[in-house]
Amino acid sequence: MAKRLIYSRLSLSRLSAMGGPKNGRFLSTESNKIDEPFKVEEAETVNVPPPPSEKLLVLGGNGFVGSHICREALNRGLAVASLSRSGGSSLHDSWAKNVTWHKGNLLSSDSWKEALDGVTSVISCIGGFGSNSYMYKINGTANINAIRAAADKGVKRFVYISAADFGFANYLLKGYYEGKRAAETELLTKFPYGGVILRPGFIHGTRTVGSMKLPLGIIGSPLEMVLQHAKPLNQLPLVGPLFTPPVNVTAVAKVAVRAATDPVFPPGIVDVYGIQRFSQQMSR
Repeated sequence: MAKRLIYSRLSLSRLSAMGGPKNGRFLSTESNKIDEPFKVEEAETVNVPPPPSEKLLVLGGNGFVGSHICREALNRGLAVASLSRSGGSSLHDSWAKNVTWHKGNLLSSDSWKEALDGVTSVISCIGGFGSNSYMYKINGTANINAIRAAADKGVKRFVYISAADFGFANYLLKGYYEGKRAAETELLTKFPYGGVILRPGFIHGTRTVGSMKLPLGIIGSPLEMVLQHAKPLNQLPLVGPLFTPPVNVTAVAKVAVRAATDPVFPPGIVDVYGIQRFSQQMSR
């Protein structure tokens, strides 16, 4: 609720004849009399809608990276929804109850597009491995469909979890990387000012597979500590990409959510060193 205040009007001739204010009143130069101050009248009470809330849609929110992004977004007070082929999450954590779970396939019908209703930002974690044709579809075509639909819906920001280059691995996983790069190109075209691409390398953390928890950090964390200070090695020809440091899934989630909600976060590509830098800034 808010109240509007309406000031009583004075004619232009009266204003021009008046001197400056003195003790809240105006002195008239014509008759030296003291005019009364402006009267403030209360107008009708009107309803002022609250500022629009941020709603985040996470594509692949029930996966390893996606689930951490959902939890990070909830911790920041965002309304969170997820879209995946399986729909609901298999996780039994309490935070999962606060996510709106949608079921849909980005490669099939348009029925999934209703998940974009009211969404202000999107983070895509969609990706996978298989044959070259399958990898191109899941990493490229599926994400391109999502990017175009989000742009048509007027979504403000779109963050894509892509992947760092690994030299020879790019040729061994041709469909994977060609799909990723095609999606990146589409994102920068459709969201030139609100599109962010994160290119992490190996993402470590505790990964849940069925009833088992795999502590990938046992290997990833020490490697990250060593390789993040060996950036020159990453520039070596041929073998350089193999020295790309791993990054913690929590860091990826924090930077992804910030990139999706902070209007001053710079658009474009953020490599693994940028992810580490932004994450460290947020932890200070």
